[in-house]
Amino acid sequence: MVSSKVSPGFPTSAPAQFPPYQPLLHSEPQQPQYVIVLPRSPRRRRSFFDRNCFFCASFIILLAVSVFLLWPSNPEISVSRLHLRGFKVHLIPPSFDITLQLTLKVRNRDFYSIDYKSLVVWIGYKGKMLGNVTSDDGHLKARASSYVNATLDLEGVEIFSDVISLIEDVAKGSITLDTVTQINGQLGLFSFDIPLQGNVSCEIVVDTNNQTISHQNCYPE
Repeated sequence: MVSSKVSPGFPTSAPAQFPPYQPLLHSEPQQPQYVIVLPRSPRRRRSFFDRNCFFCASFIILLAVSVFLLWPSNPEISVSRLHLRGFKVHLIPPSFDITLQLTLKVRNRDFYSIDYKSLVVWIGYKGKMLGNVTSDDGHLKARASSYVNATLDLEGVEIFSDVISLIEDVAKGSITLDTVTQINGQLGLFSFDIPLQGNVSCEIVVDTNNQTISHQNCYPE
């Protein structure tokens, strides 16, 4: 039996220290990595599209304004002055004489001049036209107004269908007459003749005692 002895005077060495054993961890398989590539920003394409839309909208608005301003319109007619120079009623036969002087204001709203061929004034009683007068032709400047004088002189205008109404009006001292003024012209635009027409109607009340106009009401048609 072998026995170990420690010699006296020699220190006893401590046992060697080793780090604790750790088992190796099994490495997990790496997940695949994906790279997302974003498309280029469509700013240029959107800006080009927006610019085209803006130009198209501006063109349409400009075209609409041009058509509104340049589209030909009928001349405006208004009665500036209406004067009764003579009026006489005949009971046998039932008729009357009338001399009516008008000063008409014709306004051209277009950007083109107008050549009118005639200006006609009718006079009527109880909705029936009795006579008319026609003035000469004329010229209207663009965006301007012109005054036209017309004299309606009728003698012996017979009224058979409304003779009773005429007698009643003479007894009351007033007769209501209707006047219609019409201007016919044409607008020369790019070698095209565009017909134009303007109308104005007036209702006048004639005082048979002093042969004056006691009331008048004019309105465009």
